[in-house]
Formats: sequence, C-alpha cells, structure tokens
Amino acid sequence: MKVKKSIIAVVVLLLVCGGAHGQNFGKKLGTAVKNSAENAATRKAEQKTEEAVNKGIDKATDPNSYKDDKKDDGKSKTSNPSSDSDRENTSSSGTKSQSGSNNEPQSTKSLEMVYAKSDFVPGDKIIFEDDVNSEKAGEFPSQWDVLKGTAEVATINGAKTINIHKNSIITPLMKNMNNYLPDVFTLELDFFLFDPNKHESIFGRIYEFNFFEGKNNDYNNRRIEIWIDIPQHNNQSAKIGWKWKTPGDVQGDWRRGEEELKGLAYEEFHHLAISFNKRALKVYVNGNRTANLPNVARPTTFTIETHTPDNAYFVKNIRLAEGAVPLYDRMMSDGKIISYGITFDIGKSTIKPESMGEINRIVSFMKENPDIKFSVEGHTDNTGTAANNQTLSEARSQAVLAKLVEMGIAKDRLKAAGKGQNSPIADNSTDEGRAKNRRVEFVKF
Repeated sequence: MKVKKSIIAVVVLLLVCGGAHGQNFGKKLGTAVKNSAENAATRKAEQKTEEAVNKGIDKATDPNSYKDDKKDDGKSKTSNPSSDSDRENTSSSGTKSQSGSNNEPQSTKSLEMVYAKSDFVPGDKIIFEDDVNSEKAGEFPSQWDVLKGTAEVATINGAKTINIHKNSIITPLMKNMNNYLPDVFTLELDFFLFDPNKHESIFGRIYEFNFFEGKNNDYNNRRIEIWIDIPQHNNQSAKIGWKWKTPGDVQGDWRRGEEELKGLAYEEFHHLAISFNKRALKVYVNGNRTANLPNVARPTTFTIETHTPDNAYFVKNIRLAEGAVPLYDRMMSDGKIISYGITFDIGKSTIKPESMGEINRIVSFMKENPDIKFSVEGHTDNTGTAANNQTLSEARSQAVLAKLVEMGIAKDRLKAAGKGQNSPIADNSTDEGRAKNRRVEFVKF
C-alpha cells in the first residue's frame, strides 16, 4: 500500500511541476488509463443495451455528468459512450433553468407541446449526417475538414460528440466543397451550453454558424451568420443572434437581429434547427422559432466556428437534408409517408420531444383525411444484432401508434409493425445510408 501511495505521489508531483517531462509522462499515463476505461465502458454499455432491448424496457447506461467528464485542464475525456443496436440520433433539450434566472425548468411534456406547435419541417432527403457514434474517441471526426484550429471526438454527458477546440472552424466533407446546399434545405444539430460559472473567462459569442456562397474560407462570400452568446453573469439569459445579406445586395450592409433564450439550461445540449426555402430563413432553438427572415441571399456551404479561449464546445447529431415535401404529396407519390423527423433515445422506444412537430403534422393530416388508415412501421439500420433491431423497431412503432392515439386518432385506423433491419432503402456501409434506413414509415392500408 505504501508503494502504491509513493507511486501516486511521484505522478502527482510530476504533473504539478509542469515540466515537459512531467507533462509527457502524465499524457502517456492518461492515455493508458483512458484506453483501459474505454474498453471496459464499451463492454459494459453493450451488455446493458442488449439487456434493455431484449426486456423491452427503457433503460440504458447512465450518462456521466459534464463535471466528471472534464479533466483539470478543461479538456474532455475520450471514453466511449453507450453503444446502441440502432445508432439513432439523440439530443437532450435542457430542462433546468440557467443559474440565477427566474425561468422555471421545462418538463418533457412542455417541450413536447412546444415542438407540436412548431412549424419546422425537417427535410426528406438526407444529404449529410454525422452522429460520430462509429468514430474513435480522441481522433479528428472523419466526416469533417478543418479550416482553422482542430477538433476531436469526445464524450460529454455520456454521449459521443464533436469537441471543437477554441478558435477553430470545421466544415463537412462533401463531394463539391463549394456547392452542396440546395435551394431548399434544413440543418439540425445539438449544441452544448456550458455554465459560465465553470468557465469564468468565457462570455460573449461562443458558437458561430456561417453560411457562404461559394468558398467557405472567404468571408467576402458570407451570406448568413447565426451565433450563440453566453452571458457574462449567471443571472442573464443566453442569446441567439443572426445577420444576413439580401439577394440583390450581397456587398451591402448586414441586416441584424437577436433574441434572448430564456430558461435555457446550462450543462445541457439544446437543439438548433435552421430551415432555408429559396430566400426564406427560419431559425429554431428547442422548437421555438427565433428568426423568420423573408429575403435572404442563398448560401451553398456552411461552417461551424468557435471563438472564446476554452475548449468547452461540443456539437452532435448534425443532419443536413433537402426538402421538405408536403405530406399529401409524399403519400400520393409512394403510397406511404417516410419520416426522418421522428427520433428516439438511443436503444429505447422513448420518442424525443423534437419529434412532436412531425407527429403533429401526421395527426393533422389524418384528421383532414378521415378515410386514411396507416400501418406505422419502424425500420433500423444493420448496426447491432438482427434480433435486437427487430425488437427495438417493434417497440418504437408501438410507441408512435400510442402517441397518435393519445392525440386523438382512432385506434382502428392504425396498426403497428416492426421491420427491423430487413427493408433497407440505402447502403448500410455509409453514415448517410444508415441514416436513411433509420426511419418510420406510415403505409396506407
């Protein structure tokens, strides 16, 4: 025991001294401990997830707190998150008030109500998606390019994320790097809002989402800028701001706006959604529309940028999609409605609050067309075992059916079927293909 204590004392002394040798030794030691923890966490997570799916219960690995995931130097640990038999997108809309604010926490039910009233419609054709679940912790995310600084795959609150380092700019890797945004598109992602009390030097602009026409490394080409501001004092609300140029005045002055994000929880992920329709731009945070701009210059590329000197920036579940097609047109063309807007917690049949906008549109459509009956069919990709995917898809289709009945649709107009991984519509060897295969279909019968 004395020997162990002596070794620990030497290690601590080397790390505290701050010398190059001490830092190198500490880094090697941290890597060894991290690798061992990663392997153990992965085995444990996989076992728990499989048990949860087989038993049909909504329980997976417990997420770690942000505080526990941070090293003393402010960088995130890089342990693996909970694995999942179906790599579904996840987000965690904050349900706690900002410290010192007068806003009450939002319950899951109230979040569902906000999303149900939201007019955001996710795109139908996925162009780019990255949930980084298949990425190795500590590595640069493989689907991205860096224009400045760096980023790495990391774990925060129990989920794999992209940790964008201070003063960095990343952009998605696409076949045509200068022109991949269509005339009509939606961009969704979850961003982490850290507590300024834990990072006293951080306030002002943190995340910045820039949209360009042409090359994304030339700020003369910038057409839209959306950013998140964090307050200097904890009794103030975070803010979202935006500025844009009009189609005929791209070299002129910027038009600007901003709005407070009251009650937005610190140390939580929040859902940002952007909808662009030829010239109209809408911006949403956790289902609430914050901007509605009618005359905006069309962009063709985008970047994510960080500013303030810290590495506490995390984003996840980035999805870029083209669309969206009205529900009636979708059904008439295919005899069914394929939805990517209904998503679930990892390894669970729990419907996420941001799905309520899409579910509400299905409900409205069925009420407007009382003769239509739907088979609600859940589909997964081929990640994990076929048996687990089948069980999970069945539970999810039943959950959607129950939600529709809860919202006033007669049960005899619905039936549920889990299809598992048996009916792919895209290549499961790519991230975008797997994303297309994870879907809910409403098939007319």
